[in-house]
Amino acid sequence: MGLLVLLVLAAAVLLWIVAAYNGLISLRNQVANGWKQIDVQLKRRHDLIPNLVDTVKGAMQFERETLQAVVEARNQAISIERGGASVAATAHAESQLSAALGRLFAVVEAYPQLKATGNVSQLQEELTSTENRIAFARQHYNDVSTQYNTKQQQFPTNLVAGLAKATPAELWEITDAAERAVPRVDLSARPGVRA
Repeated sequence: MGLLVLLVLAAAVLLWIVAAYNGLISLRNQVANGWKQIDVQLKRRHDLIPNLVDTVKGAMQFERETLQAVVEARNQAISIERGGASVAATAHAESQLSAALGRLFAVVEAYPQLKATGNVSQLQEELTSTENRIAFARQHYNDVSTQYNTKQQQFPTNLVAGLAKATPAELWEITDAAERAVPRVDLSARPGVRA
């Protein structure tokens, strides 16, 4: 009778180890998938930028620095991504690209004839849509990375983490102070304007 209890207990422990191991592997694969989803959206973003630059280049002869900054930031982001850089390095490069794009969009606002062009509006809309997709992909990535990291640290799963070769996943963090800043919106009525 005692041997049977010992065998049942050993089988239960073995099943738990297999389940914990498989759970960690599943979460690691979800983290990898989340990163690839970000990668897909970043590629879409990188592919749209040359079209936007080419579209506005002719009308913005005096804004070459702005266009050059966008092109350089895009090229830097692509080279970092291709180099297999860390999440933090990729996030920093993409933050720099977002800042350059923000400056470009601000300049486009100063050219009403350019803004009225259908191609520019369409490309801006596609980039905005892509930015939203990137944000959702980053959120998903951070969610599954947090689950994976938490599972590795919880007892008793942490005992199996080494067996599964589980290492903490790096989270995507905002490193640029300008991106972290809260936008200022003034909804107060202007003097002389009646509601």
